[in-house]
Amino acid sequence: MSHDDPQQVAGRKPKWLKIKLHNSQGYAEVASLVKQHDLHTICSSGRCPNISECWSRGTATFMICGDVCTRSCRFCATKSGKPMPLDRDEPQKIARSIKVMGLRYAVITSVDRDDLPDGGAGQWVDTIEAIKELNHDVKVEVLIPDFDGRKELLDLIINSRADVIGHNLETVEELTDSVRSRAKYTTSLEVLRYISSCGKEAKSGIMVGLGETPEQVVKTLEDLRSAGVGRATIGQYLQPTSKQLPVVEYVTPEQFAFYKQKAVELGFTHIESAPLVRSSYMAEYSEGRAKCV
Repeated sequence: MSHDDPQQVAGRKPKWLKIKLHNSQGYAEVASLVKQHDLHTICSSGRCPNISECWSRGTATFMICGDVCTRSCRFCATKSGKPMPLDRDEPQKIARSIKVMGLRYAVITSVDRDDLPDGGAGQWVDTIEAIKELNHDVKVEVLIPDFDGRKELLDLIINSRADVIGHNLETVEELTDSVRSRAKYTTSLEVLRYISSCGKEAKSGIMVGLGETPEQVVKTLEDLRSAGVGRATIGQYLQPTSKQLPVVEYVTPEQFAFYKQKAVELGFTHIESAPLVRSSYMAEYSEGRAKCV
């Protein structure tokens, strides 16, 4: 892959990154629920490019433990600083909203809460259990922090009724220190290995376009499979604001297709690899799929 190709070198966004806006009734209903119940979503705080599409489908990824993160990763637009105390009503708010939305597949993520003794793990468990109690047939996918690799905290999530447990590597090993804050590649990989070893379905995701090489991406996929991860996502990094890292390269759809094929060959049960893919993109459609789509 040539880094001199004018379509790939970062600058003006290429045509394949154009976003189709959706302004359906479904979008308005989800937006109304989020505002009415004072919910936080990674869709809005993370400036996700798919917010219009997903909200129009009646899906959203809820963010718990507040909207202020104790870490300051250089790719992320979520606010960082000193968080407010946990909202103890948050688990019930999430559960009620999922019921009103009629979801069959719910995705939950959170900010990092290194200020709390349990890193927010208790709030995670309360949220998962509240969802399951009020929504008996709902599948719950969670995208958790690393909890600094503390197995006693990971056990709380693993022993809950979460159906899929995700934790993102975010980038290749060589770029981790310059992209992430506090989190380590090896720690994240061990978190995923532990989740898988406990019999839970493990999922992870990475961004490309930060300066990684194709060989490093393939090595990352190999590391994930070695850790027992069965589901993965690969998407283009897009600079949320001028405060975050700049885009080094706009990766072509053909290169994403190459990564998808490599993931299939490695034995992933589900892989989403495309420019606008994000961690929870099409998550509700991956349930029960044992093939690359």
